[in-house]
Amino acid sequence: MEDHKWRYVHALLNRKPNLEASLDQCVKALRKLENRARRCYSEDTGHTSNEFVEIMLVDGCFIIELFFKYAYKSLRRRSDPIFSTPGMLFDLRRNMMLLENQIPYFILQRLFQIVPIPRQCNLSLLELAFRFFKSMIPGNPKALWEKNDQEGNHLLDFIFHCFLPTYPRVASKEGETQQQGLDCATHLQHIGIRFKKAATKSLLDIKFVNGVLEIPPLKFHKCTEILFCNLIALEQCYCDYTQHITSYAFLIGSLIRSEKDVKLLGRQKILIYDEHAEKEVSELFKKLCRNEELKDSYYNGILEHMKEYKRTSLHVWWKNYKRSSLKNPASLMVFILAILLPVLTVVGAFFSVLSFCLHYV
Repeated sequence: MEDHKWRYVHALLNRKPNLEASLDQCVKALRKLENRARRCYSEDTGHTSNEFVEIMLVDGCFIIELFFKYAYKSLRRRSDPIFSTPGMLFDLRRNMMLLENQIPYFILQRLFQIVPIPRQCNLSLLELAFRFFKSMIPGNPKALWEKNDQEGNHLLDFIFHCFLPTYPRVASKEGETQQQGLDCATHLQHIGIRFKKAATKSLLDIKFVNGVLEIPPLKFHKCTEILFCNLIALEQCYCDYTQHITSYAFLIGSLIRSEKDVKLLGRQKILIYDEHAEKEVSELFKKLCRNEELKDSYYNGILEHMKEYKRTSLHVWWKNYKRSSLKNPASLMVFILAILLPVLTVVGAFFSVLSFCLHYV
């Protein structure tokens, strides 16, 4: 991979006549940012100053040139292994989403200001990054771009901001995480709650109205697990981050505890997955939530409304009555009499009216 990186660095900087001058300008700029960049990492990298600057230079230039070549096919060589080798671009994009592989965004931004830009390129660095990653981000690309104007601390952070909900948070009365008590999708359907595919700007725009839980569609692909794992890890690293992605993973994980639950949401086009992949989908969210702690669910308010709906639903009353009362023979007799008495009263009234009519009409 290092050979590919250096090849891309050379292609990027060689667009100006004097490659050495461009290289020297980049190195000087990165040395000024070295201390700031080192502070972005929780642990000492163990690299000398020259090694650290070289890593920032090679990785940063490689990413920028990769963005250029992805956005403009005319910049690619026909034999470029990254684009001609099956699966290589996909693996590369997946590795670039890993939390441990991030480099500070301000490094990329500074290099982008220095390196020669191809004549055909009129896009910003942020636009180039979005084009490269948009196939991995659930939702409508146009809507995602319109709502996201934040660069973030690094590329994964930029992707994180693409996920942020646009709906205001529903206020919670209890103030504690409610998702542990959330029933699975099939049980919620039995007690009268319906599911509907929502057309929103964000995957996290979930709402509950009049007994209907509206959830945006999630399409599963080979990078879904990697993406969610690293976004959740990002939230866990920063205490000041609201746990949006973790809350979503816990909510969906609670809904799909079995293959039947996955099929139910699949029929509503809320979960989109390959045929016969119900078990993998269910296991994925179990895995995501297994070792994570959810301190304050973003969806507490919605979950409270769902619990209140369950308490007041006539359907739930009927279900609970059958479960608790009809098991007892005495209660069964009372229930039968409660049904028969009104029926017998109506029948008696009918025959009384009939007898009167026969005698006097």
